[in-house]
Amino acid sequence: MARRTAIGLDIGTSVVRAVELSFGRDGVTLDRFGQVVLPEGAVRDGEVVDPEAVTAAIKTLWTATRFGTKRVVLGVANQRVIVRQLDLPWMEQSELRKTLAFHVADFLPISVEDSVLDFYPLEEVTSDEGARQLRGLLVAAQRDTVLLNVQCAEKAGLRVESVDLTSFAVLRAMGRQTDLTVGTEALIDVGARVTNIVVHSAGVPRFVRILLMGGQDVTDAVSEQLGVPLDRAEGLKQNFAQWGSDDQMTMVSRTVATTAQDFVDEIRGSLDYYAASSPAQHVERIVISGGGSRLEGLAETLAAGTRLPVVLGDPFWPLKLGRTGLDAEQIEFIKPLAAVPVGLALGAI
Repeated sequence: MARRTAIGLDIGTSVVRAVELSFGRDGVTLDRFGQVVLPEGAVRDGEVVDPEAVTAAIKTLWTATRFGTKRVVLGVANQRVIVRQLDLPWMEQSELRKTLAFHVADFLPISVEDSVLDFYPLEEVTSDEGARQLRGLLVAAQRDTVLLNVQCAEKAGLRVESVDLTSFAVLRAMGRQTDLTVGTEALIDVGARVTNIVVHSAGVPRFVRILLMGGQDVTDAVSEQLGVPLDRAEGLKQNFAQWGSDDQMTMVSRTVATTAQDFVDEIRGSLDYYAASSPAQHVERIVISGGGSRLEGLAETLAAGTRLPVVLGDPFWPLKLGRTGLDAEQIEFIKPLAAVPVGLALGAI
């Protein structure tokens, strides 16, 4: 069987990154990974603000990494994306695709004409009146924001095969390593400004929430408290035990702890909301990934705040390593960063 390849492209707040996977008889292989830093403000809260800068970064990424194809699956996650559980009258999938806009128009705060819609079926249920229904997750995204991401990729010379919700990408990349003794778990991918929360049971999504918070909020807080540039604040945040005077170290430590606690409170609120709506499927553990998951003490603060075990995710766990050009230390470094692009590429098959 000929090997097939797929590339997942993630346009984040601070970087664009992509992963190339190949699929063959011997499994899935990681062939390439690359990322390019975006100028400050080019993407805000998951939405492209400076298309020219984003397009230039994607071009640089393709030139530097030498991906094997220009066909990509693109991810989207921002404040204009709505995900909610919905029960619809049962129908065949072909009919559902044709009539989805009609069935969901009354449930959206935006017009269906301005939206890109999708419906992820979960299970068949029966209404109180005995009618057959289809329960699933409705995904609605503002059409303009999706098209802007697509246009940036196309202007960089790429061909966008499909657009996927980054939360579902995280589930594909991380949901496969579920401990068989764990019934339901929460996957939390912490980006610079956008955090994806996905609660699932054996790979079936039960709850999705996109938070406009992430690691950059901690950097901003350190920068403001100490009156230092953002790049200096980022270094202090990552290594505050090794930088600056004792007074600086104390202030950075306190600022990091306070901001991290605010972030954990938001996550706990989301999980509490899920628990209230799904008492029969309670979350048993949390798996974290994303660049923001590296923040010192975050896993411990999250475990204390939620009273749940917290483990680090590994999107490379089931993958074979090809000729990536990366050594073992570099592979370990990029693991937390790769959940979204890996999941996007997996969704192409």
